[in-house]
Amino acid sequence: MTPRHLPSALAKPLVDKFNNPLADPNPQLKSDAPLQPDSPTSGVPAPVNFSVSLADLNARLVTYLSPEDVARVNEAYLFSQAAHSGQMRVSGDPYISHPLAVAAGLADWRLDAQALSAALLHDVMEDTDITKEQLTERFGKGVADLVDGVSKIDRIEHQSFEEAQADNFRKMLLAMARDVRVILIKLSDRRHNMQTLGSMRADKRRRIARETLDIYAPIANRLGLNALYRELQELAFCHGNPMRYRVLEKAVKKARGNRREVVSKILEAIRTTLPSAGLDAEVMGREKHLYGIYRKMREKHLSFSQVLDIYGFRIVVKDRPSCYLALGALHALYPPVPGKFKDYIAIPKANGYQSLHTTLIGPFGTPVEIQIRTTEMHNVAESGVASHWLYKDEHGISQVQQKTHQWLQSLIELQSDSGTASEFLEHVKIDLFPGEVYVFSPKGKIFALPRGATVVDFAYAVHTDIGDRCVACRINFETSPLRTELKNGDRVEVITAPHAAPNPAWLGYVKSARARFRIRHFLKTQQNEESVALGERLLAHALHEMGISSAKILPEAWDRFKKESGVRSKRAVLSDIGLGKRLPAIVARRLAEGLDVPSTSLTAKLPRARQAIMIRGTEGMAVQLGKCCRPIPGDPIVGLIRKEQGLVVHTHDCPVLAKLRSERGNWVDVVWDVTTDHLFDVTIRVIVKNARGLLARLAKEIAESNANIIDVSVEDDRDSTMLYFTVQVTDRVHLARILRALRRVPEVLRLARYINPKH
Repeated sequence: MTPRHLPSALAKPLVDKFNNPLADPNPQLKSDAPLQPDSPTSGVPAPVNFSVSLADLNARLVTYLSPEDVARVNEAYLFSQAAHSGQMRVSGDPYISHPLAVAAGLADWRLDAQALSAALLHDVMEDTDITKEQLTERFGKGVADLVDGVSKIDRIEHQSFEEAQADNFRKMLLAMARDVRVILIKLSDRRHNMQTLGSMRADKRRRIARETLDIYAPIANRLGLNALYRELQELAFCHGNPMRYRVLEKAVKKARGNRREVVSKILEAIRTTLPSAGLDAEVMGREKHLYGIYRKMREKHLSFSQVLDIYGFRIVVKDRPSCYLALGALHALYPPVPGKFKDYIAIPKANGYQSLHTTLIGPFGTPVEIQIRTTEMHNVAESGVASHWLYKDEHGISQVQQKTHQWLQSLIELQSDSGTASEFLEHVKIDLFPGEVYVFSPKGKIFALPRGATVVDFAYAVHTDIGDRCVACRINFETSPLRTELKNGDRVEVITAPHAAPNPAWLGYVKSARARFRIRHFLKTQQNEESVALGERLLAHALHEMGISSAKILPEAWDRFKKESGVRSKRAVLSDIGLGKRLPAIVARRLAEGLDVPSTSLTAKLPRARQAIMIRGTEGMAVQLGKCCRPIPGDPIVGLIRKEQGLVVHTHDCPVLAKLRSERGNWVDVVWDVTTDHLFDVTIRVIVKNARGLLARLAKEIAESNANIIDVSVEDDRDSTMLYFTVQVTDRVHLARILRALRRVPEVLRLARYINPKH
């Protein structure tokens, strides 16, 4: 069975390796070297000719395009050839050979004339003087938009290569969300670049290989392009870790010879068993790809000899019931490995992939992986979203198209509220790895989540409001913490509260991009609102120090300040003040320019009552209590405006504050609000004699003082023990009551409030 949808440069070696597991896939890669760190030039494969001529391309096009469309593609070729005239690739080939190879890859997916024309023109905007307007005039808006989506942004605009790379990825992914053909062109482009990467410098090869593994191969997998996904992984492994690739290739070849008899016996047994069960099936032996073996060795810390399942078999049958009949026949032939059966037909993967997976114990205890699927499932499994063009009349295509559309729409949603390009790229990277844990809602709906996902991930998968308001959960009818990792088959019920809100600590254990993005978005919005409110209070305080009321600052003064500072709005200025990015005194002086007030007021020479900022302890992220001294109501306090932190409150004798005297210009007067009823964390250090049951007695005294213990740590010595209790108190009076209660315990030698100068 030759997969006709594979690019011709890729099809034959994959078919040979797939249908005959005993064939040598890469005879040119030989090495006797042991496994060791790669040198810059070791293991680079011999150059392979991946060039495609215009005649080769046309021979593919005439099989499915009209003569008019073929002529349009040829016109794009001539235009590209003229634009790239005189340009050469690093390999020494004429540059036009690259767009031809990219277009040939799309022709094997049977893409339309617009996409093929864009593939031939995909580098003209980036590498020549051709503009998008010229392409629109010559080839139409559709082609020009595709070329623009693939083209990189000018790197002169960016401060670093990483920033430019992130922006380029964001531009490409958003263009892909509008038209999936953009990413198909880019993936075909990346494949040919990887196929011809041997001409590059070693450091550039490693960087491009890593980028391929991190971004392009996962995108191919997310779109269901499994054949391309595997090829990109193999090429990236070959160029990124050439020595390991060579050594592993040799080890697989040697094992292939040793296991030839076992594999042949299993293959023959399967081919005999299925027809006897009344099944018309195609059986294909396959050898695991080198990168898959290498990744398994690294993740599970195995040697090559411990990786037994390097062979597998794929069975293609006519319909879905036959899949389950074949599974029963194989389980009767060889015993299955418990826990190694997965039904991706009933519950497809996120990219639309469907198959039955099972692992059997074959002859001599050899584990054998089996995949069972229908012909339609096989087409979708290998071609994914490209099957839309390849198999237009086949069943099962609408589901993969729907899943792809949902994912592309989620990218637009992520972009709409993401801050920087790097943050957007981070969310996409998390989202590129398909779900591997399947759980159920109380109503029986199935949710696919990433491995290691928690209850919070599930809550956000159900709905954003459920995630924002979740406070507890029941897993399989038992109450569990929100950070509990979910397992396949769990029944999850989320408990919400109307006034609950996302906790920043959730970011430490959520796994899904949606959950991480929504939590960050909420916290960022909350911080912005709080910083605006704090900035308004700080600016009013600074104006009061100058003898000016906030009401005297007219809109014209704000308009002048915004124009001179290049900011968009008054809220942005206030937020910057609240976050410590602008000093309130400087903003106040500039706003006061031109006001009819005494000069002494502007220089703050006249004595006047100081207006302090009220601290309630509930302000949120814009006002923070120093973790070093943990101030509580009753403590004399000082506020310090720190960049990106807002207003940080310390006790007046905090040792950390003493080190920040150079920032005295950022200090502000703060006082406790007498109406606050918030609980504050404070740490008590207690030195005691070792005695049985002492910890329980100390905890009892604290509890009877109406305080809650949130953390206990112990430092043990030969003669004494040092205990650190972090408790919640209302004020200094409450703390004094706790200290008096602890002093009544006879074993207590010394105790005091603890200030940690390392924070």
